[in-house]
Amino acid sequence: MADVIGIDHLYLSVSDLARAEVFYDAVLIEVLGFRKNRFTLGDDPHIQYYNRHFGYVLRPARKATPHEPYAPGLHHFCLRVDSIAEVEEVATALQARGIAASPARCYPEYAPDYWASFFTDPDGIRLEVTNYRAERRARHDQWEDLDV
Repeated sequence: MADVIGIDHLYLSVSDLARAEVFYDAVLIEVLGFRKNRFTLGDDPHIQYYNRHFGYVLRPARKATPHEPYAPGLHHFCLRVDSIAEVEEVATALQARGIAASPARCYPEYAPDYWASFFTDPDGIRLEVTNYRAERRARHDQWEDLDV
């Protein structure tokens, strides 16, 4: 059986590519250290943000409908950083750039060590940054020993 080792890329259709680029430049490049390139696919311009682990690609939407997180489809997208301190740093850096990120705080109803900050992109896509929690680390490091 094949072992999925990560997310390779995620495509988002955006209503205004230039507006989305300004937002994601701040979030992904300035705050989270991604890199960026551009390409054309099927006559549509695309903007790809990427780090060592995956790509986050913007493409123009073909229909202008607002995102609804409780309709079928994407509810939210969560990015993981290594530590609670990094969640706090990211939230502060986003806020300093005028992005309405929630203050980093603990959400014990999710997990005892679950820290997060939440914010929304210009099209209403809900985004989150969380820490690499103990349960996730154990799942990764002790996969073969875990009970099914």
